[in-house]
Amino acid sequence: MIVGGVRFDALQVGVRKLWEIKTHQFDSYNPFIRRREIETELEQIEKEQEAAAACEYDYVIGVGTQAHKDALLEAAPLLDVVVTGCKR
Repeated sequence: MIVGGVRFDALQVGVRKLWEIKTHQFDSYNPFIRRREIETELEQIEKEQEAAAACEYDYVIGVGTQAHKDALLEAAPLLDVVVTGCKR
């Protein structure tokens, strides 16, 4: 689904909520690659959040593991992150 020129993975039925699902194998990365991955994701997330907000949608990030969620929240505590268990 494309909203505000940005592609999202899903629109939650019944609410105005856009989802972005991260299926990276985050837990298998070494600490340096984990940090770089979070930096890259945060750049993308900022664009997605702006597009979602401009169109009056909430925005949620789904990740496969608790470690990935923890790393995102450590970098940006106000994100809405859910462990989906989705694996690549």
